[in-house]
Amino acid sequence: MEEILRMEHITKRFGDMYANRDISFDVRKGEVHTLLGENGAGKSTLLRMLAGVMQQDEGTICIDRKPVYDNAEIKRNIFFIPNDFYFFPNATGREMSKYFAEMYPDYSEYRFGKMMKDFGLDPERRISAFSKGMKKQLSLILGLCSGTKYMLCDETFDGLDPVMRQAVKSLIAKDMEDRGLTPVISSHNLREI
Repeated sequence: MEEILRMEHITKRFGDMYANRDISFDVRKGEVHTLLGENGAGKSTLLRMLAGVMQQDEGTICIDRKPVYDNAEIKRNIFFIPNDFYFFPNATGREMSKYFAEMYPDYSEYRFGKMMKDFGLDPERRISAFSKGMKKQLSLILGLCSGTKYMLCDETFDGLDPVMRQAVKSLIAKDMEDRGLTPVISSHNLREI
């Protein structure tokens, strides 16, 4: 399989504390890569560097053989779902969808409408009125509708009930099969992975 993501000797420090130290791995197309570790192990920091949101102190991170940090071309192919996904204040699901449609060339507003209906979420409702699980569902819907090649998911299944968790796993698997999505998923819960 073709290599598409490579991290070599990644180190990230915050003062005297190491968040990540000398981490290397490859992810190939068609693989699901999981980061499993307890809270505070550095998984979120690693995903932020992989998404190009944060720069590593040492080492290299390349996607499709191009550096990620400060590279808008590569970032258009990455959708990052942090554990604390940010929604604009007072925004509705539809407004967030329109925002991401402007950022990602392959974003599907049609699919967004269909998935919101399938999940029983009102796209015109203010997100601030959503439960934690509903916000997680919305962030996953936005990620799947982005049409990106890579989806980075930080504690993705946390806050989802078992039925919804299985539905999301099925959707991710279908996108892997249908359009070659490559997900990187982190969790502190071995049963979720």
